[in-house]
Amino acid sequence: MIEPDVVLTDYALALECAVFSWLLWRREPVAFWFTIGFLATAVAALAGGTVHGFFGDERSAAHRILWPLVLLMIGVGSLAFANVAAILRFARPAAVAISRAALVLFLVYCAVIVLFNSSFVVAIIAYLPAVLFLGWAFLEQYSRTRQQAHAWGLAGIGVTLLAAFVQQARIALHPRYFNHNAVYHTLQAAGLFLIFLAARDLSKESDPHYKGPGADMS
Repeated sequence: MIEPDVVLTDYALALECAVFSWLLWRREPVAFWFTIGFLATAVAALAGGTVHGFFGDERSAAHRILWPLVLLMIGVGSLAFANVAAILRFARPAAVAISRAALVLFLVYCAVIVLFNSSFVVAIIAYLPAVLFLGWAFLEQYSRTRQQAHAWGLAGIGVTLLAAFVQQARIALHPRYFNHNAVYHTLQAAGLFLIFLAARDLSKESDPHYKGPGADMS
């Protein structure tokens, strides 16, 4: 195993997101897109951990398959969270238009990854607008409703952005035993847990059978 700290934190992140996907799964739109986002993150983390641990040689066939898969799954997560933001903040016609635009951008991103540039920086640049869009949606909804779910989500977005900064700045607890990627995964796991708390509560409220506080929110 080449980078055990990165592998173990990546695999832990994959397990966390897989559990979140299983707990959230419903057919209504908010829960569906949150589920897709967490599931894509789980696949990206699993593939990323495998690359870091066992297929670091960029010339190997496994690396050439798994690394683009990591980046494509990050794109799927971006698409999913953009759809969540659109549903939370806009009426159906505008949300549908935003969803279609996000799909077009996702397809452009896939073409760039497959044909031109498979750098992780490209994935971060593509992921950032979706994260900021979802953060803005949480902020707007919280300022309007003061619901705890939106506060959880906003906090999770903040931690996720911090994680991306740490990864790009290469901030490590230890250069060998807990490097910047391991720190990134740990922070990302914390941020995604907060977003899961938001997703759990918002999914309940969007369920037509839910009768708790905020069930009639428009």
